[in-house]
Amino acid sequence: MARPVKCRRIEFLPDVTYFKPAGIPLRDLQEVNLTLEETEAIRLHDLEGLEQEEGAQKMNISRPTFQRVLSSARKKIAEALVTGKAIRIEGGNFELFQRWFRCKNDHVWEEKEAGGEKSALLCPVCNSSDVRAEEAPVNLRGRGVGRWRRGRRV
Repeated sequence: MARPVKCRRIEFLPDVTYFKPAGIPLRDLQEVNLTLEETEAIRLHDLEGLEQEEGAQKMNISRPTFQRVLSSARKKIAEALVTGKAIRIEGGNFELFQRWFRCKNDHVWEEKEAGGEKSALLCPVCNSSDVRAEEAPVNLRGRGVGRWRRGRRV
């Protein structure tokens, strides 16, 4: 009996899902597919500067699995850069999580990327500083190939 595949948790959906070398028509390009989990691993480790253990915890996977996902992402990105291929970000096996905040007066709001944790310290409705963070699963799961755009399949 096969073990069920555990969904990897991601907190970010990129707005741009396709990159290509300049000056080469799209019809002449080969593509490399980067999954959303691979994109999340790159974001957490290389952009946010988290250690592998911290990144693995955020994605709800083991550290060795995080290392494999990260290595796979880096190899695909290197292949695209060195050989002049396009990068398409899509698909994978994931569950989207977002951070929400709640103040003592029960106002709830989503974390905004620009300000992050600091912008969430005051309630935007009542300016209360008595705020707690909550994690809420968004009704979006991905599997296989497909393009995802902020809560819906395109």
